[in-house]
Amino acid sequence: MAELLRVERLRTSFRTPRGVLRAVDGVDFVLEPGRTLGIVGESGSGKSVTALSIMKLVDRPGRVDPGSRIVFEGRDLASLDERRMSDIRGNEMSMIFQEPMTSLNPVFTVGDQIAEAVQLHQGLNKRNAIARAVEMMRLVGIPSAEKRVEDYPHQLSGGMRQRVMIAMALSCNPKLLIADEPTTALDVTVQAQILELMKDLRERLGMAILLITHDLGVVAEMVDEVAVMYAGRIVERGPVAEVFESPQHPYTEALLRSIPIVGMRYSQPLEAIKGMVPSPLDWPTGCRFAPRCEYAFDRCVTEDPPLLAVPPQESACWLCESGRRVPGAAQVAG
Repeated sequence: MAELLRVERLRTSFRTPRGVLRAVDGVDFVLEPGRTLGIVGESGSGKSVTALSIMKLVDRPGRVDPGSRIVFEGRDLASLDERRMSDIRGNEMSMIFQEPMTSLNPVFTVGDQIAEAVQLHQGLNKRNAIARAVEMMRLVGIPSAEKRVEDYPHQLSGGMRQRVMIAMALSCNPKLLIADEPTTALDVTVQAQILELMKDLRERLGMAILLITHDLGVVAEMVDEVAVMYAGRIVERGPVAEVFESPQHPYTEALLRSIPIVGMRYSQPLEAIKGMVPSPLDWPTGCRFAPRCEYAFDRCVTEDPPLLAVPPQESACWLCESGRRVPGAAQVAG
């Protein structure tokens, strides 16, 4: 299948008074048309910065470092100027942000905000653009769209505002939708509705989705493949069912052990991942998860493991150098 998006050697850094903060430090992945890739990890792992880098929305003092490649349908976005990137952003690729109230303009109606993107990229006049806005609001399940198109953001519930954001993102029929924590601020029932809506629209419109989240339940429900990020890098990636069934990186295993399971006794505590995520101002040598890893041995603190093939997955763990490891089992490495 043809590639829609290829990210290679993505590095995004921020200059601070304390030094250079390397938020994303060598990320690689491929996304095919019509597929969904989930990127998961703890807060501070670099998930959202990865998404903003792809959209070229990293503000100063941040920058996508030279040598990074973001190839979208054969075009390297990292090398495009802002004018050419503006033709792609919101048109061929769109993004849904985590908190719609900070992304919607409070002084314009939601209909005007959806119509603005259509006028800019599709060349429609105001009347036809508003009609398109009504059509998109109906598509995402907003009732009485002809009336709600005149509402301001504060007049809508959180779930309706998120539906407006999805309508805005899809108004120009993008080939790629990037969703950054699209359900975090919503209650559980609304989360389920939004996720079901996104799955339905993916099937109907044939677009690819890059889903950024820390919620492993959302990942299990939504994605075809998953990439697990830790300390600015992808440490494991592969088909979601295989990664969840047999995680090959100790960090993935620890993440899965830290979530509650149906039937778990009330008195049974969740397993926390010991330690803290290291500072991106000074990443440790060797494997960045080694200080928190119960399987770490001498080589882990001196040599940085690449992504090793453990079909159908890849894992950046020296324990996978000789083949698949057994998650949760004691292992001896020389």
